[in-house]
Amino acid sequence: MDRHRISRIAHREHPIAAPLSDEAVTHVLDGLGGTFLDLGCGGGEWLLRALERSPGARGVGVDVSEPAIAHARAQGERRGLAGRLAFELGDASGHRSPEPVDVVLAVGVTHVFGGLAPTIAAAGEHLAAGGHLVVGEGIWDGTLTPWAAENLGPLLSLAETVEVALAAGWRVVRAHVSSRAELDAYEWAWTGSLTGWALDQEPGPDREQALEVAREHLRGWLRNYRDDFGFVTLVLRRG
Repeated sequence: MDRHRISRIAHREHPIAAPLSDEAVTHVLDGLGGTFLDLGCGGGEWLLRALERSPGARGVGVDVSEPAIAHARAQGERRGLAGRLAFELGDASGHRSPEPVDVVLAVGVTHVFGGLAPTIAAAGEHLAAGGHLVVGEGIWDGTLTPWAAENLGPLLSLAETVEVALAAGWRVVRAHVSSRAELDAYEWAWTGSLTGWALDQEPGPDREQALEVAREHLRGWLRNYRDDFGFVTLVLRRG
């Protein structure tokens, strides 16, 4: 199985592909409406919930994963939102909007753009005047370990992460720092969903691969980054 199918299976029980509770997602999306663009939308859950909360809103989601886009389209149909949204298969970093949008979502996708600052810059190009940018990024509490630097990327502290946005000319109008309970719930759901799926399969390569990926992810989390990894979701406006 490729990584896209593995990710789709792993997110079955936690459709928001980030360590936020349902209540936190509602808080982040509060008051946002109009037209949305979700860069690296995965299974589309952020965009789907945004449109459910704002009946007049419309949106586009972009992702490189075929299983994720297929899931997002099916969910849009099932939830009666298909007439107000579209999901496109493609690289989010190469997407060009035909016109500016009111809200850009870029949660957990900074690796696609080469870091936090490039993500903010690229996402901002899609925004209309006065629009909102929602960006979610991993943060690190303490000295970055060699394992984390190699496997999780060049993570910054919370203060440093916010400073990147401020230095680029943005203001923080809302934020959510994921709690330990949210972080744990996400990781247990990721590894548990993949493990449960594998155990329900007949013996074969896919089953063994899924079990191995889940086992190694679980070990990596518990041994190397559970105590120091965090996640912040920022709602930004230019200013």
